[in-house]
Amino acid sequence: MRVRVTPRTIATTTALVLFCVAAAAFAQAQPAPFAAGKPLAGKEIVDRDCVSCHAQLFAGDADQIYRRAERRVKTPAQLLAQVQACNVNLGKGYFPEEEEHIAAYLNLEFYKFAP
Repeated sequence: MRVRVTPRTIATTTALVLFCVAAAAFAQAQPAPFAAGKPLAGKEIVDRDCVSCHAQLFAGDADQIYRRAERRVKTPAQLLAQVQACNVNLGKGYFPEEEEHIAAYLNLEFYKFAP
């Protein structure tokens, strides 16, 4: 049996491989304060609720809040506490598990605290 390779099968295979790589990256173990957090769920919340405000604070570069040299967050516990403070101060009403999802995503993407 001969397999026919087309541009569509190449594109589909490439997309599947990239998805698997991204899923594996988001499945990494997280530190204790947010070990149960799901980074993909956190990314959805951050994209929906945080990016526009952070972009306003940093001239359009929302990620700068996490990369700046003088950032306040230095430990996993401080990261979760900062997420909780934003939740309360902005009246978002996130559940504790949603706060953990956000912290897990931010850790994976920016902070890189070890479990």
